[in-house]
Amino acid sequence: MIKLPKAISDFMTIFNKNKYEIYVVGGAVRNLLLNKEVTNWDFTTNAIPEEIQKLFPDSFYNNDYGTVSIPSKLITIFEVTPFRKEGKYKDNRHPSSLSWAKTVEEDLGRRDFTVNAIAYDGKKIIDPYDGQKDLKGLLIKAVRDADERFKEDALRMLRGVRFAAELGFLIEEKTKKSISQNAGLISNISWERIRDEFLKILKSDFPSEGVLFLKNTGLLSYILPEVDICFTIPQKSPNRHHVYDVGTHLVMALKNCPSKDPITRFATLIHDIGKASTFRREETTGQITFYNHEVVGKRQAEEIASRFKLSNVEKDKLITLVAEHQFTVSELQTDKAIRRFIKSVGKNYLQDMLDLRTGDRIGSGAKPTSWRNELFKKRLIEVQKQPFAIKDLKINGEDVMKILKIKPGPKVGIILTKLFELVVEKKIENERKMLLKQTALIN
Repeated sequence: MIKLPKAISDFMTIFNKNKYEIYVVGGAVRNLLLNKEVTNWDFTTNAIPEEIQKLFPDSFYNNDYGTVSIPSKLITIFEVTPFRKEGKYKDNRHPSSLSWAKTVEEDLGRRDFTVNAIAYDGKKIIDPYDGQKDLKGLLIKAVRDADERFKEDALRMLRGVRFAAELGFLIEEKTKKSISQNAGLISNISWERIRDEFLKILKSDFPSEGVLFLKNTGLLSYILPEVDICFTIPQKSPNRHHVYDVGTHLVMALKNCPSKDPITRFATLIHDIGKASTFRREETTGQITFYNHEVVGKRQAEEIASRFKLSNVEKDKLITLVAEHQFTVSELQTDKAIRRFIKSVGKNYLQDMLDLRTGDRIGSGAKPTSWRNELFKKRLIEVQKQPFAIKDLKINGEDVMKILKIKPGPKVGIILTKLFELVVEKKIENERKMLLKQTALIN
């Protein structure tokens, strides 16, 4: 028996006392049955919006789907939607009409997947489409006719992949076949919706499997053709250590990227997409090259970021990681070279870049790290202790003017620049007393 939190039971009791049916529904029931945390509580009821609002005067109702939002101090906002039926869908996304249904079974029949078409009233489970069976079988299966579900709302195809990636499930064969047959309908969905579902796939526990589902159902060719084509680009040759084609390498890199951040994972997935158009094979030696693939990849990352409607911050991060991923790790690198690397990547993205590199290495068939990598990480820490700009010096223009008894002017900047150069060249330490002493000597 599912045990509901007291706040949920008390909330549902208000409906029951007023002679209304109410059920926890959708992902909340699914997660309860899987012993997973519930973050969003959705309910369905035979009460219509006006009746719900009479029970909860502080509720608000302002949408096209009949959902009433009820503030709760204990958990979150509760969303309650009357049992409903939907008319035919006009654009592969929105129903042309809505009407109230009489039973919870009718309401469950309009939902996307069987694992989301389960309702619970606190005492009994309503499961007309054997969602519990599919939960035990670890399957994502469309409710009733899969073709009809996806033609109604093409976003459901991406949602199905997302649920599989989040739960570690497989997609039931008929459902997967239907996604393949209807994949082109995803073109009717806005990029904001596609972006939201895709980033959830990347945030899931099984992002690489999610991408493979997208590939194997044909969805990838519509939302990320730059990655899809990479599965046709070989890498194995006499001069290369790679064991996979480019597409498989990208998926394996994603799988082994230690970062949980979806944009870092996104960058890991697309970091080598420039190889598709820079691929060259020498006829005599059979050697493969991808000259300047990171330059091409940067341009493609810019296009992808715009297409997915990423925020400016997300866009900057994605493009930077792709553009700078081809960095050198060597014990012979000077501090100056490492400083250039840090400036190119940005201090905020250093760990993200190292995580991408880890995924890249393992996704190429190499070990997770090497002594050179570990040395490089230590040197990144040490070099960051040094000043990167004049503003990082332990003294400022006012100190210079006070010591030298001069007025504001170009000379102040010239002296600070000289001090900065001395610190960078390690001729003096970035310590206040030493810098003040050196200032007097410069004059």
